[in-house]
Amino acid sequence: MNSPLNGSSPSSQERWSPRLWGTLLVLCAAMFLDALDVSMVGVALPSIGADLGLSTATLQWIVSGYILGYGGLLLLGGRAADLLGRRRVFLIALAVFALASLLGGLVDSGPLLIASRFIKGLSAAFTAPAGLSIITTTFKEGPQRNRALSIYTTCAATGFSMGLVLSGLLTELSWRWTMLLPAPIALIALVVGLRMIPHSDREDARGGYDLPGAVTGTAAMLLLVFTVVEAPEAGWASARTLLSFLAAAVLLAAFVAIERRTASPLLRLGVLRSGSQLRAQLGAATFFGSYVAFQFIVTQYMQGLLGWSALQTALAFLPAGLLVALSSTKVGDVVDRFGTPRVIATGFALLVASYAIFLQVDLTPRYAAVILPSMLLLGAACALTFPSLNIQATNGVEDDEQGMVSGLLNTSVQVGGAIFLAVVTAVITASGAEGGSRQAVLDSFRPGLAVVTAIAVAGLLITLTGLRRARTGGPSVVVAKSTTPVAAVADEAAEAVAVRD
Repeated sequence: MNSPLNGSSPSSQERWSPRLWGTLLVLCAAMFLDALDVSMVGVALPSIGADLGLSTATLQWIVSGYILGYGGLLLLGGRAADLLGRRRVFLIALAVFALASLLGGLVDSGPLLIASRFIKGLSAAFTAPAGLSIITTTFKEGPQRNRALSIYTTCAATGFSMGLVLSGLLTELSWRWTMLLPAPIALIALVVGLRMIPHSDREDARGGYDLPGAVTGTAAMLLLVFTVVEAPEAGWASARTLLSFLAAAVLLAAFVAIERRTASPLLRLGVLRSGSQLRAQLGAATFFGSYVAFQFIVTQYMQGLLGWSALQTALAFLPAGLLVALSSTKVGDVVDRFGTPRVIATGFALLVASYAIFLQVDLTPRYAAVILPSMLLLGAACALTFPSLNIQATNGVEDDEQGMVSGLLNTSVQVGGAIFLAVVTAVITASGAEGGSRQAVLDSFRPGLAVVTAIAVAGLLITLTGLRRARTGGPSVVVAKSTTPVAAVADEAAEAVAVRD
């Protein structure tokens, strides 16, 4: 049921009320901060290491600690939003995010800084799915929701781009400002959110809260992300890495077995019987995974080989961010006209073209001929693809499961980013060019860029499988949950349709 705002739901009026805009603004601010925080810390790492006397391995955990908390707890965060109330979970997590930001800017030890980053990742694991599910339950499915999601996801891309620029400026003053900046913004969003965000119904939890599923699912995701982050240093074929992967697989198997039998699952596996839902999840993993790996290589290329400053590197990415920001209000209309499968496929095609063009880089910077076209195509791909993936993942899902699906989508994004970045890093490291000539280092980047392009091609091929369904006009089915014997029969019929999708 859509939440009423000032006595009317967005489905009953073309113009959004001030309170509706205020709600969207608060949710966009939280997503903006999540993306801003991720991108700002990278440039500040050398200054942090010098000031606190941290080794390279310890510095890595300032980034990895956030990823561990975020990627490991997203499923739990999404389901908590459904069970405990989306508004409550979102606002509490936002308050924790603000306090952790303040702590991170004041600490004087590496372990405390890493702890603050883990807490921030943990809080983001609750704000991200709760915020997305507030949008999808407040805005009616269709043009209204598509417009809201396009603005929402654009704020994420804009925050990431602005974080790169702001980090270069703030680090010149002190790395602590990169940690402190999100705190006042989060507090302002919290105050406004208390007044603007509508109350939401909780799901009837008489079937229980699936504590075994929460424990095994969270443990599996934490261990998987931890293993992937540590694998490049420990060795992909080392006993520790292999045993960790085996343990994660056992936990995942136990999680699936629990979810198939419990009355109130953390993740209802039936949603993945929908072809459109599965394509959205795989598309999110390949899209973000390729982008994170691409940004890592480009940053190393520009600063390490071309000798550009952090600010110059950030400005090189700026055209992509500006293109995303300028297109925010138009993507929803494009999706309304052409449908998510066609828009996502077009976005992935542009992404592949962007990476292919960047393969032409050499030791002489060719900004106008190579870098700028690649960035513009990247921006167009982000503008089209990410909002469309969010729309496709949340369409056809009941309100009381929006948090669950939102958590699953964000998990796909984070785990995809962690896994594919680790794979690309291993490919580059395997060349053994570290400490070699500039040309040797550049040559070691090319296989990594080829893998990045291959990941994007895989995402394109996955998306193309959905175009046949779109051309025949078939519905995108997300399997509904059943509560009665009659509904169970209907579920079986729906599942049969979904499998064919």
